Amino acid sequence: MSKGRIAVITLLLALTILFIVTDAANLISLEGFKQRQVDIQAFVSDNPLLSAGGYLAIYILVAALSIPGAAVLTLIGGALFGLLQGTLLVSFASTIGASGAFLISRYLLRNSVEQRFSNASKKINKGIAKDGNFYLFGLRLVPLFPFFVINLVMGLTRLPLRKFFWVSQLGMLPGTLVFVNAGTQLSELDNVVGILSPEIIGSFMLLGVFPLIARKFLQLWQQQRAFHGYEKPKTFDTNLIVIGAGAAGLVTAYVAAASKAKVMLIEREKMGGDCLNTGCVPSKALIRSAGVMHDIRCAADFGIKHNPASIDFSAVMRRVQSVIEAIEPHDSIDRYKGLGVDCVTGDATITSPWTVEVDGRTHSARSIVIATGGKPFVPQIEGLDSVDYLTSDTLWQLPELPKELLILGGGFIGCELAQAFQRLGSKVTLVEAGDRLLTAEDPDVSTAISSSFELEGIKLITGYRAQKVQQGIAHCVSDDGSRKELRFDKLLIATGRIANTEGLGLENIGLETNPDGTLPVNDCLQTRYPNIYACGDVTGPFQLTHAGAHQAWYCAVNALFGSFHKFKVDYRVMPRGVFTSPEIARVGLNEQEAIKAHLAYETTVYGIDDLDRAIADSDASGFIKVLTPPGKDTILGVTIVGKHATELLAEFTLAMRHGLGLRKILATVHPYPTYSEASKFAAGLWQQRHLPQRLLAVAERYNRWRRS
Repeated sequence: MSKGRIAVITLLLALTILFIVTDAANLISLEGFKQRQVDIQAFVSDNPLLSAGGYLAIYILVAALSIPGAAVLTLIGGALFGLLQGTLLVSFASTIGASGAFLISRYLLRNSVEQRFSNASKKINKGIAKDGNFYLFGLRLVPLFPFFVINLVMGLTRLPLRKFFWVSQLGMLPGTLVFVNAGTQLSELDNVVGILSPEIIGSFMLLGVFPLIARKFLQLWQQQRAFHGYEKPKTFDTNLIVIGAGAAGLVTAYVAAASKAKVMLIEREKMGGDCLNTGCVPSKALIRSAGVMHDIRCAADFGIKHNPASIDFSAVMRRVQSVIEAIEPHDSIDRYKGLGVDCVTGDATITSPWTVEVDGRTHSARSIVIATGGKPFVPQIEGLDSVDYLTSDTLWQLPELPKELLILGGGFIGCELAQAFQRLGSKVTLVEAGDRLLTAEDPDVSTAISSSFELEGIKLITGYRAQKVQQGIAHCVSDDGSRKELRFDKLLIATGRIANTEGLGLENIGLETNPDGTLPVNDCLQTRYPNIYACGDVTGPFQLTHAGAHQAWYCAVNALFGSFHKFKVDYRVMPRGVFTSPEIARVGLNEQEAIKAHLAYETTVYGIDDLDRAIADSDASGFIKVLTPPGKDTILGVTIVGKHATELLAEFTLAMRHGLGLRKILATVHPYPTYSEASKFAAGLWQQRHLPQRLLAVAERYNRWRRS
């Protein structure tokens, strides 16, 4: 504990003890004051300013120290100063004192609480940021809730002090008026409870829920205001129109059709979207072919002699297309028509909150879901337009293997494709503007993947960005002005992806995008129009196929049944993977995120080089890193680097989703010899560090006695 906190605690204890040992505690009791009421009122009459100042100081001190007695002090204020002056004094004294208690709680306890209950604190603070004013105002209006408890609890949140002050002052004012007014008749009161008749309590409770009810009506008013100027159709062609047949759109249509709704699915290009045609599926097929070639090159390490193998790049690309064709029926028009979905091919333009035009024909729906995905982001680089550059969309039409491939971007797309093409025979140079690859991951992850790339011959250049490009040469510069000229015969831009919102007619209905190009939505995935939803890459916050599919369920259910109940999308446990070799997989927090959030944590790292199955496969490298709160087996996050990392992650994802700790994983039988045992061994390492040492000492003495 810091010296500052020790000093504050010492001061608070001293003030509390002083308050108790003096006659102050008796003075703020109803009986004690009534015994001295005549003398005190005479003193107030003779010394009005001094009395008001003293009363103000005592009230602030009592409230700041959270000493019971504020209600009685409020009555005394009415008795001594009358309704107007008493209300003014109590209003400011109670708010200042409450703010003092708020700050004391925040200084002494908030960091510890946030570290110990990190997940709950994040969720509470998110709600406070959005609705904190309404909740605090409602609580302040109901004297049934102890105000000192509200002060202390709010101090543990991220609510700004200025908001706490003015909301508290407004919220406590009605109660202050009631109590001060009762205090003017103090001689007729025997106890504080007498003020709070059932009728008054009921009135306060109605006042307390009023802000929340008012907020709901405000939301409804804002929603209806959004529709101003548009004529709502009397009937609708469909229940739901889904724009975009990628992962998010397909799942939305599937869920809606399964719910027996009439659904229209509009796609301007190919069913399956980016994932099937240019993203997940083709890239994994290419990675598999590259992996086979790598295994052949390493065959001698397994005692297998072979003739030098060669790459038939056109055959590799034909295989990629055949994989797409094999999976295509899962996402096909025929399949979705069989599910009852009306599939329409063409360019969709939103013309009103309920209507979409496709190739000159207008279709209406009670709700619309925008799921148009994303596209490669191409940065502004001098001379880039003069170069026949590639992106993750156009890469799959390559007629032959590039001899020298320059890749700009060290994210997951750039890393996956860099390794694949290097293994297929290209000479790959990978340029990343940051100081390391995969900057969203921890530095030890970046080090692991960089080491693997360098061993395979990939040339890595970090801290540089392309400034100018001409045919065959890229001019790169670092932040300190250093320059490099890099040669290539093919250039691949892999600098990220942006939302695909062009040509949708968003301007027709005034739907604006975020600065990053995504569509803004609320927790229920609604845009500013309550019947228009968005999911997938077009809205973020993740650019992951499974994240879009996850959002799609919420879009479909809320769009169809939201008039009864709306579900807030749940992002608490979202796994992700990078399909390089070694693979990288993560769920929850990593270390750099925990540090940024000021969360206390401990790490448990199990080296896969110790795993029997990995040793037998000659793949004994990588690690599992688990983050937990200090002394607890609750899983805050897991990062895995190694073979089958994306598969191993599923066990931890399941555990986090259902609140299972490391002890549960340790108690689960895993087959031998498998990579899945690594999860159990990681849990075992955590358990070893948290064994009950005193109990073990007792057990040791007991066993020694048994041997004697």
